[in-house]
Amino acid sequence: LREIGAVLDAAAMSRDVRVLVVRADGKLFSAGADVGDHKADKVGEMIPLMDSACKTLADFPAPTLAVVNGHALGGGAEVALACDLILAAETAQFGQPEIKLATFAPVASALLPGLVGYRRAAELLLLGDSISAVEAARIGLINRAVPPDGLQSAADEWIGKLKALSAAALRHAKRAARLGTLGWTALPAIERLYLHDLMSTADVHEGLTAFEQKRAAEWQHK
Repeated sequence: LREIGAVLDAAAMSRDVRVLVVRADGKLFSAGADVGDHKADKVGEMIPLMDSACKTLADFPAPTLAVVNGHALGGGAEVALACDLILAAETAQFGQPEIKLATFAPVASALLPGLVGYRRAAELLLLGDSISAVEAARIGLINRAVPPDGLQSAADEWIGKLKALSAAALRHAKRAARLGTLGWTALPAIERLYLHDLMSTADVHEGLTAFEQKRAAEWQHK
């Protein structure tokens, strides 16, 4: 978890990053924290580290994409949920089984109600059952479930689309989208973000001018 935080902090320093991809090798995306780390002698260290890593991931300035090749359970699901976009193999499963150990998932408790509504969030958090990636896509927990052999090509397609865009614009658009989870009360802040922050970038003027001149934009990523 400390290594994840360090990698994210270092990557955030690059102003031309268009997308951060979170993926895993092997059969699982992640089964989460070791059960032993939930015990009294370690949990006081583990939970704050998990919460901090997920919050740092959620706050990463550029868009983040989780590519889930296998099951994402417990803390593994929380890492995926902290990302902006989630692509998963249809064979993957998502779940918060913590309640079966008489614990609960702090990050998922904070994020799931806003993502899928309270009733579905309560079902996932209180029953602890896993759901398929297909069901996760149906309820809006993830963006899309694809056949396992098509996961890499689907990820490459989205990565390619994001890499073709302005890093500066993507950063501001992500901030606006995150603010948008607060509803209409966030609109004044989003308006300021547009008029003061976005309109001070070189890329917004390049994008508008390039469109008018019917040419490809040349992004400076600033």
